[in-house]
Amino acid sequence: MRADRIIQKTKEVLMTQACSLASAAAHIYFPSSRSVILPPISDYRSFVTMSEVVSLNDIAKQKKTLRSIVRKELKALSPTQRSQEDIAIQNIVLEASWFKSSKSICAYISCDSLREVNTSKILSAILYNTAEVMQATDPVDLFLVPGVAFDRSGRRLGRGGGYYDMLLKKYQDVAAEQKWKQPLLVALSYSLQIMEEGVIPVTPNDVPVDALVSPAGVIPISPAAFERM
Repeated sequence: MRADRIIQKTKEVLMTQACSLASAAAHIYFPSSRSVILPPISDYRSFVTMSEVVSLNDIAKQKKTLRSIVRKELKALSPTQRSQEDIAIQNIVLEASWFKSSKSICAYISCDSLREVNTSKILSAILYNTAEVMQATDPVDLFLVPGVAFDRSGRRLGRGGGYYDMLLKKYQDVAAEQKWKQPLLVALSYSLQIMEEGVIPVTPNDVPVDALVSPAGVIPISPAAFERM
């Protein structure tokens, strides 16, 4: 399967990086303000045991490597397969009770060149059912977000700019201040974009998603997702 090849390639590259990082870890101390602690990963357990503290710069390199691998696989995805998955994902969203019951929704406009899951049908449904344009000061029930890769614990690998993470974090802070119900964060994902747990490195600034929607169905992750989906 294509997803298995992505995971294997990622393991090989990250294990090579891990060996060099682990050897340097005994001599280099990374200040806590510039570091994060990664959870144990079964395939990289020897690396994590030797040094659990990895600098943000090293995590950025790991993310760049994973992005490169997934992007190549997305480009190799046939137009027919991609179209079938686009249709399946959008139909799942459009038929879902959590989508239909949402009064205010923020959804991305898909970019074909970036190989993002198509949202044209979803956007048409949102616009058709919208009486007036939502204001920036209105609470949001649902965010539909894209990404390069995801895992079943909610980790999301973006494109490197941090724009979605900043947007979602700022909105979550506003929602908390206004005492609004926190929105459901749902990522739309092709089958090959779903990684094994722990493969996607994260930093404290990365905002996890509540659920994934793939062609196979909905994958609830957070307690909020299990409650609402």
